[in-house]
Amino acid sequence: MAEYELLKKEGTAKRARFHTVHGTIETPVFMNVATSAAIKGGLSGKDLESIDTQVMLCNTYHLHVRPGDDVVYDLGGLHRMTHWSHPILTDSGGFQVFSLSDLRRIREEGVYFHSHVDGRKLFIGPEQSMQIQSHLASTIAMAFDECPNSRAERRYVEDSLARTTRWLRRCRAELTRLNVLEETINKEQLLFGINQGAVFHDIRIAHAKEIAEMELDGYAIGGLAVGETAEEMYSVIESTVPYLPENRPTYLMGVGTPENIIEGVARGIDFFDCVYPSRNGRHGNLYTNRGTLHIRNKRYERDPRPIEEGCQCPACREGYSRGYIRHLLKAEEALGLRLCVMHNLFFYNDLMRQIREALDEGHFAAFRRKKLDMLALGADTD
Repeated sequence: MAEYELLKKEGTAKRARFHTVHGTIETPVFMNVATSAAIKGGLSGKDLESIDTQVMLCNTYHLHVRPGDDVVYDLGGLHRMTHWSHPILTDSGGFQVFSLSDLRRIREEGVYFHSHVDGRKLFIGPEQSMQIQSHLASTIAMAFDECPNSRAERRYVEDSLARTTRWLRRCRAELTRLNVLEETINKEQLLFGINQGAVFHDIRIAHAKEIAEMELDGYAIGGLAVGETAEEMYSVIESTVPYLPENRPTYLMGVGTPENIIEGVARGIDFFDCVYPSRNGRHGNLYTNRGTLHIRNKRYERDPRPIEEGCQCPACREGYSRGYIRHLLKAEEALGLRLCVMHNLFFYNDLMRQIREALDEGHFAAFRRKKLDMLALGADTD
């Protein structure tokens, strides 16, 4: 089992280190999303290192469909294939049970899919998810679960959650078996369980208590940012986190905006991931300390300034102007996508650095107030 070293707390906010076979993760941390083992926007592993990325996140379902987890295994696992030597977390494929609702059938044994790529029939259950993730050889494997809609009826959520808990026990047993096989690439692969329960606080709490007793390597809160309000999400986090083990990392799945992250940290979250920085970057929506800058706007056509003054991302540090980046996006040049995604991911990684620094120095509460006020200003008004 990896070592989770809780360094200090400020209120419920935690500052910690998570020691893994692929290196130490300083938390709170944002994991950069590389769904198909690559960041959309043309960033390599070396690029990720240059923008202070700590963890890369890849998706089990997508890699199982293409190129095939057996192909990744034959290429030496994700680390060797991608030239990324630092920690990797793999999602279990469970979110696709939610996002591909028109292409799947849920049964006790697992989920039957039709591939979103070519329509062929697929099956993923707890054992299959662990086998795929073992082939991928990630640092952290996520348990296979169902993510019910946040507006689902209570009875459905209760039945779904009972099945998810049964699946978690099967995941743990299978990964334990896989980690001792001679042919397994990463014999120290970790398992994070996932708390579900939609927006029902009592269901969330009961499930947190139940999975906490399993003594897993880490615990995620799933099924949020899928239709509920931000206030509902924060309320669920506040209710649930106290019942998850303080001596293990806590991961808020698929969240979110810079504001969401700051508020999540304040409520005891260690790990975050979201497609926002890369997706928004590809559309020219760039994060700054004064909010989002929409660089496709005509007002930036002749703007010689960098995306943000003082930013140390490669795009800003090397002097690429707003006007030039706007031109690249308008001309559909790949360099424009790359520069924008690089900037946004750096912004997120640097935000986490600032949060850790504030926690180290004991002034996170003041940092939180100031940063949220700044983000609300509006970058397009400067």
